[in-house]
Amino acid sequence: MTFGEKVRAGRLALGYAQKDVAEKAGLSVRTVQHYESGKMRPKQDNTYLLLARVLDIPADTLRDDGADLELAGKDKRGLEASAEARRLAEEVSVLYAGGQLCEEDMDAMMRAIQDAYRIAKEGRKRGGTGEAGGNA
Repeated sequence: MTFGEKVRAGRLALGYAQKDVAEKAGLSVRTVQHYESGKMRPKQDNTYLLLARVLDIPADTLRDDGADLELAGKDKRGLEASAEARRLAEEVSVLYAGGQLCEEDMDAMMRAIQDAYRIAKEGRKRGGTGEAGGNA
């Protein structure tokens, strides 16, 4: 796992936005974005220490691209699902804001999202997977 992937995974596991990490570590949002995208890495050792403290990740783990990242509370699948949900929410926001959908289609999309949420929630209450079409 690369440095940037670890920063992103750690941030998402804590529910932080890039702005939150930037503020807590005394960095710019653009710097955090560049770290996550792999465009750059910290030049100073102190920055690794600050990020390690903010993200609750050992600094040596952040530095070493060969080191696996272990996060409390979320496994890799959970992190991937969280990231996918955020990406989907961003795409829906862009679709809505961009005026690409008529109001009727936006309403239909919102109902579909709410239905999927309700089905998943009911499935979890019954001890199933909560997946639409799954073994709930």
